[in-house]
Amino acid sequence: MADTAFDLIVVGGGPGGYVAAIRAAQLGMKTAVVEREHLGGICLNWGCIPTKALLRSAEVGHLLRHADAYGFSAKDVSFDLKKVVKRSRDVAGQLSRGVAHLLKKNKVTVFDGHGRLAGSGKLKVEKEGKPVADLTAKNIILATGARARSLPGLEPDGKLVWTYKEAMVPEALPKSLLVVGSGAIGIEFASFYRDLGVDVTVVEVLDRVLPVEDEEISAFARKSFEKQGIKIMTSATVKALKKGADSVAATIEAGGKSTELTVDRVILAVGIVGNVENIGLEGTKVKVEKTHVVIDPWAATGEPGVYAIGDLVGPPWLAHKASHEGVICVEKIAGVEGLHPLDVTKIPGCTYCRPQVASVGLTEKAAKAAGKDVKVGRFPFIGNGKAIALGEPEGMVKTVFDAKTGELLGAHMIGAEVTELIQGYGIARTLESTEAELMHSVFPHPTLSEMMHEAVLAAYGRAIHI
Repeated sequence: MADTAFDLIVVGGGPGGYVAAIRAAQLGMKTAVVEREHLGGICLNWGCIPTKALLRSAEVGHLLRHADAYGFSAKDVSFDLKKVVKRSRDVAGQLSRGVAHLLKKNKVTVFDGHGRLAGSGKLKVEKEGKPVADLTAKNIILATGARARSLPGLEPDGKLVWTYKEAMVPEALPKSLLVVGSGAIGIEFASFYRDLGVDVTVVEVLDRVLPVEDEEISAFARKSFEKQGIKIMTSATVKALKKGADSVAATIEAGGKSTELTVDRVILAVGIVGNVENIGLEGTKVKVEKTHVVIDPWAATGEPGVYAIGDLVGPPWLAHKASHEGVICVEKIAGVEGLHPLDVTKIPGCTYCRPQVASVGLTEKAAKAAGKDVKVGRFPFIGNGKAIALGEPEGMVKTVFDAKTGELLGAHMIGAEVTELIQGYGIARTLESTEAELMHSVFPHPTLSEMMHEAVLAAYGRAIHI
């Protein structure tokens, strides 16, 4: 009979849950993870990782079609969609097995099943309606994640109207596609399918694409996407979807006018809802607002001994936020000293479209709205030697500083590999760097990172290469 008493139980084995469990084990806690589907969660199996594998395939195809620019000849370039999808699934499978290995290595017990709170310090685990185990623990972390939001009249059916899940494993390539929503998920799929030759239209209810990004970056992104042939409709609403045998007629309202667009498939990417159902919250003091669990700065809910992290709680809904939140939560439980609550303005956000988009901290508009007097620096990719050598001259780096203190308030980028570059500004925000430290940092040449230096210098009228 397996042990059923633990110091900590984590419900959900995604990037928040499994990381929290490993950190707890490192701190000497007897730890268990309850996972009903697959270790690694949505991120690893149906989100962050497999989508990046798909986007990499699309990027390779784009480079092959432009091989002549690099002195190569590639004729009759084609692709096998089944192989593209298989590679993505194989990558996800490899990493999921890696998570299982890490948990085993750290002596974390894994229960295969659905976990539900069953009274103070108690958790019932079931699989397909049958009991698996009755567990006890002083501390329970809920990390049950989230799922795609649905809208009335636009409900996904998995065949003609897709969520991210179906969009990742298409059996055949649609000729035309409507993407509803232009956040990171919607834009990444729009970019992927457009690079494979699909006629893509994006509809966004707000007045710009990638609405959480800096306005200047949003505008730059829209121009880039439209140049690639993606059709974009902002301040627009999909009012209805009429399904045919193998197509969908969408009624779109914009500027007081209604138009109809017929496409092969629709991807719904309009946000997420927390998985708060059927986890035993009834009768507890756990508070739920707009499908998400309310927590304090240390991830504690209103119920003693019950915590919540990741997509189940507040924004930003990002894997790396969930992981960090899990570590803070566990360390607080363990009594680790010198902790700081999570500061969401220090969490980088990345969108892996082409060109990539990345940011950390406040946008220029948000900084001004907070009453800050700001200094703003910009540097274009066209002014960088490495970007030109790569054949990637499209992009920009933007910095926002507090004019009085020199604090780096935010940084915003669009262009090749900016998702790898943003961590530099993330570290700067964590270290509370000012323009002085960043100006006196030596950046290697030739690299794309030099633009980060120049964008700092530009904020103070000292840029060298523009």
